Amino acid sequence: MKIILLGAPGAGKGTQAQVISEKYGIPAISTGDMIRAAVRAGTPLGKRVAALIESGALVDDDTVVSLIKERTAAEDCKNGFILDGFPRTIPQAEAYDKMGLGVDVCLEIFVPDETIVKRMGGRRVCPKCGATYHTEFKPSPKGDACGVCGEALIIRKDDSPETVSERLAVYHEQTEPLRDYYRKAGLLKTVEGQQNVEQTTALVMETLEAIRGC
Repeated sequence: MKIILLGAPGAGKGTQAQVISEKYGIPAISTGDMIRAAVRAGTPLGKRVAALIESGALVDDDTVVSLIKERTAAEDCKNGFILDGFPRTIPQAEAYDKMGLGVDVCLEIFVPDETIVKRMGGRRVCPKCGATYHTEFKPSPKGDACGVCGEALIIRKDDSPETVSERLAVYHEQTEPLRDYYRKAGLLKTVEGQQNVEQTTALVMETLEAIRGC
């Protein structure tokens, strides 16, 4: 299967991508991971990306599309793949269509903004051992200290209410139009993200199995 995952930051796409990957034996391709891998590999494209990053420039659409084309040509993608974080815009979606790789489904994980702000705003991270907590859903047994090593927990900049709101605004402006793009193509399926990860996974799998059975 060739799956595009769509959803706002904090909707849980990365978690579901890994579950789908293990279930169907296809790679989950994260744009960020892919960029870092290309840089590490030192390919001509990777070197171009590294130069962009070092100069402080954003990785442009043409380069991202080239990375996707290079990555999906790998042997482990012959039976399909999951795209997490691509496409982000209509032009990227159009460029992907021109590759002729095809899409079986654009699976949207929908979570309301207020829920995402609550989820991400409650995250706490240990800067020493990396343990993660949530003030409501997974509190540390030691309160504001890490339950593993005792270090004081911190709020990552990415999880601050201001940053989360900014990221959501960018998503709604640039990426959300993809819902209509894939709906018109008859490829959009929407799953409502649940508070319990396993419940979301069950809905995701039910949706994908229905498509596979078609």
